[in-house]
This record gives sequence, structure tokens and C-alpha cells, in this order.
Amino acid sequence: MQTEKEAEDDASPEEYVALSNFTGSGSDQLSFSRGDRLLVHAKPSSEWWWAELREVIGYVPADYLRERAAEEEEEEEDTSLEDPWQDEEYFGSYGTLRLHLEMLSDKSRTEAYRQVILSNRASLRNKVVMDLGCGTGIISLFCAQLAQPSVVYAVEASSMAVYTRQLVKQNGCEESVTVLQGRAEEIELPEQVDVLVSEWMGNCLLFEFMVESVLLARDRWLRDGGVMWPSSAALTLVPCQANSYYAEKMAFWEQPYGLDFTPLQPLAQQEFFTKPKFSHLIEPDDCLTAPCDVISLDMYTLQVKDLEEMKGQFHFCAEKSGVLHGFTAWFTVHFESLETGGAAVELNTGPYSEPTHWKQTLFMLDRPVSVFAGDSISGSVVLRRNPVWRRHMTVTLTWNISSSTEDTDNCQVGTKSFPMWR
Repeated sequence: MQTEKEAEDDASPEEYVALSNFTGSGSDQLSFSRGDRLLVHAKPSSEWWWAELREVIGYVPADYLRERAAEEEEEEEDTSLEDPWQDEEYFGSYGTLRLHLEMLSDKSRTEAYRQVILSNRASLRNKVVMDLGCGTGIISLFCAQLAQPSVVYAVEASSMAVYTRQLVKQNGCEESVTVLQGRAEEIELPEQVDVLVSEWMGNCLLFEFMVESVLLARDRWLRDGGVMWPSSAALTLVPCQANSYYAEKMAFWEQPYGLDFTPLQPLAQQEFFTKPKFSHLIEPDDCLTAPCDVISLDMYTLQVKDLEEMKGQFHFCAEKSGVLHGFTAWFTVHFESLETGGAAVELNTGPYSEPTHWKQTLFMLDRPVSVFAGDSISGSVVLRRNPVWRRHMTVTLTWNISSSTEDTDNCQVGTKSFPMWR
């Protein structure tokens, strides 16, 4: 009798079409270009499949492929029917309480916005405010109760807007807060605004690219001389150790229960280290160098076209000896004061501040590298927006480790790309 596994192995491969380019960063990853037809032999997980292209077999990210039915094989590939913004999935997730509970429970994040309103309450009086992507309306309620603006336009595209209206009324703010349900690109306001406030940041700062909606709203509705909150943002990077995570995902296979499972280590590397690790909490002691900002954004001058590809350079000097497992990234945003000479408010999601729901993002190298105090770690980081799935991106890190001694054999050069998708 044939087992379920044998039946799966004997199943005919399914043909899929690549939606975008993918450059495999490991020996078992299959590189391909948009429009290539791949034969999928197995689907060991929801994220990684085993596929074949031109008689070469390897792992491919499932989200980069779309099934092509047999009767469609002769038709021209048409992505116009796809939803490049993934609105149903994206806004659907914000129509439930899970994400809002996570965000509202993040005191560092929520109190930072409250402090922005509180410290600028005098200047916000009688001003017109837009709260873009307002969610449950917490920022709009802060504005109404603490600053008495003339009106707050609370804009929310998800179905949560229905409940936001109830919350506004429940908290006695219906006279000053107007809830508008719709995408930023489509809503219409009766006037321009003095302040555009939004909590648009994602993992690694840009992920999900809500920032594009903010920029489009800025260009349509922010009056000349108006204020953006946040006013600026920066992505920060640091070379780091990740001993516990490496032990959990890779070293574990060396001798579990006294058995040699090392043949599974290449598979573990593919499964656990190819994508970035979200919600990582790095300990300050695991930072091998001082962190540095690699990408900075001015929210007044940033353009939508700039989001397609962002590059940054870094040069670190190792402050202590250790094992370089990868790089950790986080972001900081600043809210300029409306008061002359007033202090800006900062929201920092790094390891030297109180943890936020974003935490940090860890990018693991394929293999650890020993570094020593005084070694130089230089290179670049590139954030490329996915050309098809517009909320996704790929982060590419290139590094060069130069020994502080005369030991030239200790020099290491490498590059690795990390696809980021939901």
C-alpha cells in the first residue's frame, strides 16, 4: 500500500510562473527571473518550495511564484489582474483587533505619540490635523482631548473605521474628530491640513510601504509650511552576535540525543537564516560595535520614486572580540516641535531603549565569522522594493571584514540578500 509521503513524491510536478526576480543566496537556492516557468516538485513548507528550472533543482520562495493552469500555458503572462498592494490581506489584518492590541499595548510607541501632542498642545489649538491610518483613533483622540484642534480628519482604510467612529463618540470627541474610511489615495478632504501625523513605520523601517500613502497624502493635502509627524526617520545597523539563536536553529543538529544530525544543517540554514528574523531582541552586549545610521529619510523631501531602491554605507570598528553571526537593524523617528526652540520627540526602537512591538530585525549570515577588537567591518545595505508585490522588499547586505593585524587570511568578503514578505 502506498504511503501518503510516497504518493506526494510520485505526484506530477506543477508548473508555476515567476512573478519577479529572485537571486538565491545559498547553494540550495534556485535563482530565476520574472516570467520563468518552474516545475514545483514538493512544498515542504508554506514559504519554501522545491522546484526545478532548466534541469537545476533548488529551494524557491513560494510568494514569488504563481500557478499557471495548463489551459493558460499559451497565453501571455498578465499581472494586471493581480493586486500589487495586497489590499485585501493588508487592510483585512488591520480590521481585526490582534494588531491593534499589539500596537496599543506598546507603551513606548503610544506614549511617544501622546507626548508629541502634549508638548505641542498650544500650537495645535485650532489647527487642522490629518491622522492617516488612524486605526482605533488613539492619536486622533489624544489630539482632541489634549490640544483642541479645530478638526482632526481620522483616515482609516480598513473596516476598523466603523468601530473608530464608535470610539470617537464614546469618548465625547465627535465634534472635533471626523472619521473617513478609505485609502489615502482616494479620500477627499474639504480643506488642506496644518499637520499630517501617521504611524507608518514597519519592520526595517519601510516594510509594507505604508509610507507611500503618507507621501501621497502629503503632496495632496498638507498646506505649504505644514508639519509632518514623524518629521524624519533613520534606519540603524550594527554587527552582532546571536549565540542563542544560532544554537537553537543550527548547532542543535550537531548531536541531538547523542546522534549526528549534521546533514540537516544545510536545510536548517535555508529554512531559518534565508529570511530576516522579525521581533528579535538583541542584548546590548551582543553588539560588536557601536551602531550607526545607514539610511536617513527627510519626510518633507522624500519622494515615492525614492522608495524603489535605497542604499546606505557602513563602516564599523569592532570594539571587542567575538563571533559575527549577522547584522541587526532597527529604526528611530523624530517629531519636530511646533514651538520655536522646542525639543523634538524621539521614538527609538533599538536595544538601548524600552522595547517596542517592532523590536529589532536580525539578518543572519550563512556562517559565523570570528572578529577581533580593532577589526574593520565595512560594506553597504540596499533596500529594494519588490517590482510586483509592492508591500514586499529585499534587503541586500554586502560586507568586508579587514583584520586589524597583519593576518591577511582573516579578511572576509560576502554578500547576502534577504527577501522580506508577509
